[in-house]
Amino acid sequence: MSLLPWVDEHVVVVDAGVDEVWSRLLVKVGRSLSTAGGARYARVVGAVPRETGGVRPLGVGSEFPGFRVARLVPGRELALEGRHRFSSYSLVFRVEETADGRCRLRAETRAVFPGAAGRVYRALVIGSGGHAFAMRRLLAGYRQP
Repeated sequence: MSLLPWVDEHVVVVDAGVDEVWSRLLVKVGRSLSTAGGARYARVVGAVPRETGGVRPLGVGSEFPGFRVARLVPGRELALEGRHRFSSYSLVFRVEETADGRCRLRAETRAVFPGAAGRVYRALVIGSGGHAFAMRRLLAGYRQP
C-alpha cells in the first residue's frame, strides 16, 4: 500500500508527549472507525473489511469497517489500509516529538481510484474537499484528551 499514489497529508501539533498522543491515537482511531454510520457506508461501497474484528487491543490485524491495521510501530506509526469497489487506500498516522516536548501528529492518505467509477468517486470525496474536511476534523480531536 505504500506504493499507492499520494493524496494528501494533514498535520496537527498537540500539547502532549509521545506516550499520551499515542494512547489518544489508539483509542480515538478505534472509536472513530467503529461507528454505525461507518459500518453502513462500508456496506454501501463494498469495503473490505466490512466489520470490526481481529486482534484486541489494537494491533496488526485489527479490523474496522473499511480499514485493517497493516503496521503498528508503538509510539511512532499506525498504518491502516482498505479497499472497496471504487478505491484501494491507506491512511498512515505518524507521531513525532518536537523540540519543545510537544508532538506533531501527521495523517497521510494514499489511494488509487481505478476506472470511470473510481474517477467519479475521487471527484466526490477528494475533489469536493470532503476528505480534507474530515481529516482536519479528526486531527483537531487529538488536541483534547
